[in-house]
Amino acid sequence: MIRRVGLGVATALIAIAGAFSLPAQAARVGVLSNRYFAETAATFTSNVAGHTFTGVDVSTTTPTLASLQSSFDVVLLFEDGRFPNAPSVGNVVAAYANAGHPVVLGTFYDQDRSDSGASANGWGALESIDPNTTDGVGTPYAARTLNAGSIVAHALTAGVTSLTSSQYAGGNRAKPGTTVLALWTQPNALGQPDPAIALRITGLACVVHIGIAPDYPQVGPGNFGGDFYTVWKNAFDFGARNCQLASTPAFPIPTLSAGALALTALLLVAVAIASRRRFARKR
Repeated sequence: MIRRVGLGVATALIAIAGAFSLPAQAARVGVLSNRYFAETAATFTSNVAGHTFTGVDVSTTTPTLASLQSSFDVVLLFEDGRFPNAPSVGNVVAAYANAGHPVVLGTFYDQDRSDSGASANGWGALESIDPNTTDGVGTPYAARTLNAGSIVAHALTAGVTSLTSSQYAGGNRAKPGTTVLALWTQPNALGQPDPAIALRITGLACVVHIGIAPDYPQVGPGNFGGDFYTVWKNAFDFGARNCQLASTPAFPIPTLSAGALALTALLLVAVAIASRRRFARKR
């Protein structure tokens, strides 16, 4: 009877501790772009569960750091066509990232990076912490298919086996120190590996670069395929967990709260008592 009571207490304490230790997964995602911000937010709302998405027009207006921090847990930044306000937007998004808030980049971010051509506007301070430089050209407007053999097991690649693009993907090269989690089969314009999913952590800044257009359903419906929404969901899930490091398992053990720690201590005491009583009875 004592053994059953001890094990029952232990089971109950495990369940309660688990309830206290489960991490919050929902994130408020700000979708920043000069075009298709509202449409992309609506598409993700319909196809990516567990998060809320709000479009933010940055074509001529730059949000303040305070507004980004108070409104969003994760920021997605992309563009559709180069725009002069990009450096200002890049500066505030860099400040947001450096304050410990996850940032996700998507195509055509690469085409306004300062190394992608003479007419590029640049992204200001964001270029010092983003995962990739360009290949000097940017998005090549050519077909891209994910190299399945290049996929590294990680929270950002969970459930991803394929991804295709008819023209709105690629054109990057990873910086030294960037973690590349998947490559396109096709090389970039320099004949080098072209990152499809890349991660860079610099101090408190966590920046993920997904090398495909997040607004594909608007600009190229029917011309993308594979695990498109899974890739983006992984990025937002990863951000919602405040960015686990590349070496962390896809299902990390969450940090326990003070209440959960106390319950865990009680659990250990209960198990110890039950074990001692069983040992005493055997003697």
